[in-house]
Amino acid sequence: MTESGVLEALSEKSDSRILLAVMDGLGDIDIPELGGMTPLEAARTPNLDALVRESAVGAHIPVARGITPGSGPAHLALFGYDPLEYVIGRGTLAALGIGFDLREGDLAARINFCTVDEDGIVTDRRAGRIATDLNGELVDRISSALTPIEGVEVFLRTVKEHRACVIFRGEGLSDRLGDTDPGLVGRPPEPVAATDPGAERSAGVVGSFLRQASEVLASESRANMILLRGFSSFHPLRSMEERFRLSPAATALYPMYRGVASLVGMRLFDADPQDLRGETEACRRALDAGHDFVFLHHKPSDSAGEDGDHARKISAIEEFDTAMEKIMDLGFDVIAVTGDHSTPCPMRLHSWHPVPVLINGGPQRKGYCASFCEREALLKGSLGVFRAVELMPLLLASGGKLGKYGA
Repeated sequence: MTESGVLEALSEKSDSRILLAVMDGLGDIDIPELGGMTPLEAARTPNLDALVRESAVGAHIPVARGITPGSGPAHLALFGYDPLEYVIGRGTLAALGIGFDLREGDLAARINFCTVDEDGIVTDRRAGRIATDLNGELVDRISSALTPIEGVEVFLRTVKEHRACVIFRGEGLSDRLGDTDPGLVGRPPEPVAATDPGAERSAGVVGSFLRQASEVLASESRANMILLRGFSSFHPLRSMEERFRLSPAATALYPMYRGVASLVGMRLFDADPQDLRGETEACRRALDAGHDFVFLHHKPSDSAGEDGDHARKISAIEEFDTAMEKIMDLGFDVIAVTGDHSTPCPMRLHSWHPVPVLINGGPQRKGYCASFCEREALLKGSLGVFRAVELMPLLLASGGKLGKYGA
């Protein structure tokens, strides 16, 4: 029996309630302007520091050593789905995140509206983070101008700010396609290319869509091109309820993270207002509805890291710390706080660096660390360094939701 099979076989119901709180892109590296500290080390986090003294602490590796994860694989790992086994593209997650009714075999891709110069060189991969309203207007214009493409239906949908998604529906579509996003400014978009001979037709369909979209956007000053990332064919996964006997729920402000939560069967709770106060109240409603596992997602720490803004990342961490005071009063029996991956400000990108994690509640080896930060987690934490997919069994065990293995 595989390790995941053992975990599923041993999972059992209990009355304990678990919170997984994720500060996106939490981990960082030493920053000279902060005296060699990371944003987490420089931030004022009295609530997290008090919690960490009563918690088991360590650091997780999202996928494997040296492997930089996307947000989808990183979150799947935290939910107990090995990202080396469950390969889900960002397009699927984006579509699910906005509630699009995906069907088996649909081909989805994430869109970034971007800016290119007169030579077709990308100067801004996010088009200045255009407003969602403008995004919606552009999506409507492109959708209205599209002509039929080889009998394939095309659905274009707004996500948020500069993000959108496109879904292709038809027979025999393949996701063996390379991204058109070059990943860096100063380069032109990549041509859509099949990475497998069986995907040539799909590449042609996507190429036709791109040509039509670029004609519509040519007159725009900022969002005058689109980049495609994360092509994926949709295939449903077994839910967390099926695998771990949990009743899971989620609150997240960004559609992509709602998508990955939906993919594993979490019930989505909207936040009102759209901030940590609203998310805290959503957690309360999830508990009142009888859910015993709740995922809370905090995005600003990642956005700041991608922009290289360490001051804003510190602020995002401190905002989360303030919210923790009320979150801890909700009555969870086990609370885990971590990030999905590191987004170091000097790199302005996701990275492979281990991410601090604390587990509070249940029988723990605690008291080893005095503050919640990279150095303490790596040098003193009782949990050591482990793969992110191993966090779920630790949470289930802490909540008394795993039986004994063997006689």
